[in-house]
Amino acid sequence: MEAARFKEIFKKAVPEAERVQEIRVRAGRPVLVFMDGQEFLILEDGTLGRCGEGKQKEAVTADQMFIKEILGIFSRHSLYAFEDEVRQGFLTIEGGHRVGISGKVVLEGQRVRTIKDISGLNIRLAHQRIGCADRILPFLYEKGTLKNTLFLSPPGAGKTTILRDVVRQVSDGNAYGEGMEVSVVDERSEIGACFKGIPQCDLGMRTDVMDACPKVLGMLMMIRSMAPRAVAVDEIGTREDLAALRDVMNCGCRILATVHGNRVEDLAGKPVLSEMAAEGMFERYVVLTRSPRPGTMAGVYDGGLMRLGPDI
Repeated sequence: MEAARFKEIFKKAVPEAERVQEIRVRAGRPVLVFMDGQEFLILEDGTLGRCGEGKQKEAVTADQMFIKEILGIFSRHSLYAFEDEVRQGFLTIEGGHRVGISGKVVLEGQRVRTIKDISGLNIRLAHQRIGCADRILPFLYEKGTLKNTLFLSPPGAGKTTILRDVVRQVSDGNAYGEGMEVSVVDERSEIGACFKGIPQCDLGMRTDVMDACPKVLGMLMMIRSMAPRAVAVDEIGTREDLAALRDVMNCGCRILATVHGNRVEDLAGKPVLSEMAAEGMFERYVVLTRSPRPGTMAGVYDGGLMRLGPDI
């Protein structure tokens, strides 16, 4: 399968590309596309097939030459220019789209030098849903003050997309609070979807982004250099994260963060998060779900884990 032929088939199968969340490409396996919260096969005739319907033999199948060609297009045939990102298992391309990579790791001592013989790609398309946090925003403020907030959701339920829109509205100002300086520490280049250091998504006029930087280092760097009033980070959970968050709060900054979880009760089963809850570190917990669509708010809780918001 050549890239040009795949592009032709894909455009026919998915004319509304903005609906696509992920494309999974694996050597010797059918190409899968995820959209509207569902998984589909891309078929050779330019249609979609549901997994489990016996359509695998009719599906577009990738090989390593196809994967190499796709990566060449993404990197403008200069994959070495993305060497630092490849070592981390992904690269971010123009538009803020993130391409996860799997293959054979080449080590240099205990350090990953590069990944070669690439056999799998996870192409995650960056989408911005302007206004998707509108229903959540009223719960995040009290008398004009932004509350320290933790968003919980399972993978694919929209926590990063929601966080992105919350950051935008907190930065620009909204009906519930004035605009404030926000520092985003974007370890995986997902919140701002940065390309060459520039966010491809609208994070608001008062937002600064530290891209591809470990959360713990980035939070402290931003506090020292950018004097934010709020700090946003994705996927917390380590004891180092806890210590850095304490430092941020001791500086008077508000926190916006996300974590994997299906319900607020999951906090009790995670030692670091249960410690955060016991300390009252967060004043709001927003639980998100994939049903009926990603980003649906299942419930909002206060710092004492008392329910504030109904199912929506």
